[in-house]
Amino acid sequence: MNPKPRNLRNIGIIAHVDAGKTTTTERILFYAGESHRIGDVSRGTARMDFEPQEQTRGITISSAAITVHWNGAQINLIDTPGHIDFNIEVNRSLRVLDGAVVVFDGVAGVEPQTETNWRLADRYRVPRIAFVNKLDRLGADFLRVVAMMEERLGVKALAVQLPIGAEGDFRGVVDVVGMRALVWDKDDASQPYSVADVPAEMLAAAQRHRAALVELAVEQDEAAMVAYLYGEEPSAEVLRACIRKGVLAGAFVPVLAGSAYRNRGVEPLLDAVVDWLPKPGEVGSASDSQAPFAALAFKIASDDHGAMTFVRVYSGRLRRGDTVLNAATGRMERAARLYEVHADDRIERDELVAGDIAAIVGLKDTLTGHTLCDRNHPVHLEEISVPEPVIHVAIEPKAQADQQSLSKALQAMLREDPSLQLRQDAESGQTILSGMGELQLDVSIEKLRAKYGVEVSVGRPQVAYRETIVRETEVHHVHKKQTGGPGQFAELRLRIAPLARGEGIVFDSQVVGGVIPREFIPAVEAGIRRAAQSGVVAGFPCVDFIATLVDGSHHERDSSAMAFELAAGAAFREAAAQAEPLVLEPVMSVEVITPADYLGDCIGDLTRRRGMVRGQAMRGNAAVVEAHVPLKEMFGYIGNLRALSSGRAQYTMQFDHYAVAPANEMATLVKS
Repeated sequence: MNPKPRNLRNIGIIAHVDAGKTTTTERILFYAGESHRIGDVSRGTARMDFEPQEQTRGITISSAAITVHWNGAQINLIDTPGHIDFNIEVNRSLRVLDGAVVVFDGVAGVEPQTETNWRLADRYRVPRIAFVNKLDRLGADFLRVVAMMEERLGVKALAVQLPIGAEGDFRGVVDVVGMRALVWDKDDASQPYSVADVPAEMLAAAQRHRAALVELAVEQDEAAMVAYLYGEEPSAEVLRACIRKGVLAGAFVPVLAGSAYRNRGVEPLLDAVVDWLPKPGEVGSASDSQAPFAALAFKIASDDHGAMTFVRVYSGRLRRGDTVLNAATGRMERAARLYEVHADDRIERDELVAGDIAAIVGLKDTLTGHTLCDRNHPVHLEEISVPEPVIHVAIEPKAQADQQSLSKALQAMLREDPSLQLRQDAESGQTILSGMGELQLDVSIEKLRAKYGVEVSVGRPQVAYRETIVRETEVHHVHKKQTGGPGQFAELRLRIAPLARGEGIVFDSQVVGGVIPREFIPAVEAGIRRAAQSGVVAGFPCVDFIATLVDGSHHERDSSAMAFELAAGAAFREAAAQAEPLVLEPVMSVEVITPADYLGDCIGDLTRRRGMVRGQAMRGNAAVVEAHVPLKEMFGYIGNLRALSSGRAQYTMQFDHYAVAPANEMATLVKS
């Protein structure tokens, strides 16, 4: 039986880019006493955006952790990026968190990246509360955002507050649970709110929302339900307890209102975090400090003092100087120092305990997704999935003397960000850096210069195409080589067949009776996978097929793993060439938000870019266009969009799927 959970909350702040996520976090730090001044994103003084590029660009690039205290609870808080290019940061943060605050823009409502993050939170079963921000803005509508959450996210959104005043007159909220008004000083909202009666003009609406809230909440507790059916109105304390049960069970999501920039709504949000989000061990993974040690490494951060490995401790204890097993590598690692992290500051700890999110210094071979555990009780925790990159650039040092420095810097960056990939182009010998989008690659290249002091020349961004096959085909191949000494011999029959998009490469062996020794079978698979990396049409990786080893034979003396690997590679190339190979191009999901005056021009421009418009809607006073557009056609789009909308339209995009490239596009790629 687990001991009583610690009064600890491990939470993340997640949102679409520019919804006010970091501003909300900065206000939390201020009200919780962690910061004595309010940081401002627009002025580059936000404490959580402490990297130089974050301050310059005004966006969050990497997730930052900090510890605060509120109402007797310790809150480990992670502020995550909103931009899709840095979605790996949200992914790995959600993997280790117990709860999340999802911030919504009161004007824009549910935006594409919010949907992506919401699905990620669903996948990891993370309980959430919602904070509708920017209610002081023109066009903000709290109840419209609540309705959008239900429609677009498929969730039961429970309005636990209602805004008092709209847009520029927004000054407070009605606490529907306690049926009271919380009002902030008009001139100095950083002062504590005052409690007042619900405004007379809002009383009917507040009672209506409370009745709906009560009906939903009491379903979570049998005693409360029975009392309610017998006519007993639940107290605010009973309702809060019922809401907590509903949040932990995923039955609904409480929605709060505020304007972080105007300092309104933050203290009640902190109350909701403590009241309704789970302690470690209450949902999902156990959190027993007496059990054998187990922790998941979810982030690597390098600075002048070496690499810091961020971990979530799921069970047991880790003391400074302890040696633990890295279950992924099978090697022992020593935790030289332990730190509680406060954004860019750190406090040394003697011990980490189940439930903690903290950093370890001294680990040599630990990467994102690796499990650290007690050597006598090995365990593998679920790894963190990493998306496939869709865009790449060729880079080389401007000075030949910087080649070694570049290589060292790139390896450090790859340790920090697993969504970056690096390879050498076999034909040109160029170093190719791949990532999730132009912004991520821009940030990475700037980091090479600013952080590592390496100036690089960069090629134009290139699309990460793929190849696939259309029909099933089978080939027989014999690899035979005889030179003076021992020869090489491998014979095999290989069948390849297409799979659905996104299935990758699947290998199967039907060989029986030892016609090919068992120890050579992995070499066959390795040969196929290696050959598939360069395809057969235009040199792009071939995906979405199943390769089946049907039959074969070997020679007692001349057969080897290398011979079968070479044979398998040649057999794959022969089979793929006969299987009607095609080129696939990445297609992006694009959302354009524009004043209605420019709607026609925006749609026309998307159509010229081979875009397929999938839907149109109005969001406040803006038109929203959703489309699928090939990534190749989106380079330089922001300049065009600004020009045709007088700088008033904006867009977001994220990878959606791979589709067959048109014949003329394929012909161009084959020639190049």
